Amino acid sequence: MLWDALTLQLGYNATLVAIGATLLGISAGVTGTFLFLRKRALVSDAISHATLPGVCLGFMALVAFGGDGRNLIGLLAGSAVSAWVGLLCMNWLTRHTRLAEDAAVGAILSVFFGLGIVLLTVIQTMGVGRQAGLEGFLLGSTAGMLWADALVIAIGGAATLLLVMIIRRPMTMVAFDPEYAAARGLPVHRIDLAMMGLVMAVTVVGLKIVGLILIVALLIIPPVTARFWTDRSGRVVLLAGLAGGLAGYLGAAMSASAPNLPTGPIIVLVSFGFFALSLLLAPVRGVLAAVLRQLRFQRRVHIRQGLLALAQGQKIYEPLTLRLLRRAGFARADGVATEIGKARAAKALRDEKRWEIVRADQMHEATAALYDGLRDIETVLTQDQIAEIDRQIGGPQEVLA
Repeated sequence: MLWDALTLQLGYNATLVAIGATLLGISAGVTGTFLFLRKRALVSDAISHATLPGVCLGFMALVAFGGDGRNLIGLLAGSAVSAWVGLLCMNWLTRHTRLAEDAAVGAILSVFFGLGIVLLTVIQTMGVGRQAGLEGFLLGSTAGMLWADALVIAIGGAATLLLVMIIRRPMTMVAFDPEYAAARGLPVHRIDLAMMGLVMAVTVVGLKIVGLILIVALLIIPPVTARFWTDRSGRVVLLAGLAGGLAGYLGAAMSASAPNLPTGPIIVLVSFGFFALSLLLAPVRGVLAAVLRQLRFQRRVHIRQGLLALAQGQKIYEPLTLRLLRRAGFARADGVATEIGKARAAKALRDEKRWEIVRADQMHEATAALYDGLRDIETVLTQDQIAEIDRQIGGPQEVLA
């Protein structure tokens, strides 16, 4: 079943959902990257919750005019208007009151979502309310998705992705340094609104698949996942789109292959799976890489301290230090230094004396700041400078490097 779903052979509806979820994941990952870099991830939560009153009001308006209350275009249009009003309210509160942005987000989120729940309760009392299926917009519902619904989602996701690519450069500049962007003459406030508008568009498009509560995860988790793998903003955008698209595709396939599994939550869980793998396995920022760096650092500390002890004729009692020295060929099992170990120990002791002179000389203040007890002095001083320091120390200057 899962293989059939992955190869789009499980049926018409499953194929529509998989394609729509993939496009949504790509556009959400790319759009959410700029929100994440701007450090405004919580704003997406307010925008998503602000869509619920619009969905309910759109349904009521469609029914009042004799139309089909479940028309997706009408419901998405209502949610877009409601989300835009919520965004403008939040922006006004942030700019014209003493409220911080997180407080404004909390206010808009709670008020609009509360209003939406009230309207949803009212709709349930209407004659056609119980068959409306509007509760599916909370967590997403892909059962019975029509070609027209999938087409709306696909066109909306593709249009949003295109707009992001068009204004990618100014959004990147504002995300990293809004003051510099303003100095360059960019309208920071308008770019912020455009960024929020794109987030709103992705939110509205994704209501049918993942719902207003879970769309936040699809906007934020893929960029966070991508950030583990690279420091370049362009690559973060590409990787976030890839992670979001894969999460949408795999989540939709898994949901279609197993009965009664909701599509939206499965997509979010798959996205979190990518995040967890990146958190553990990313080569620079991952937990495993950090553990390996720490182990390598501890190994260097033990070897350095062991060499200094050998140079001063001290007995090594620490088992780990002795084991590392033996493995490197610097000491025998009884703790006696080998010939190579004696040379390296003399070099380590000589370097410590060199660093003492460097740290005491104000002319080498910048170099002294680099001292960590492990750094080779040859990496920060020239041979002529080292020779001058050796003349101050006295004694033999030819030490094995």
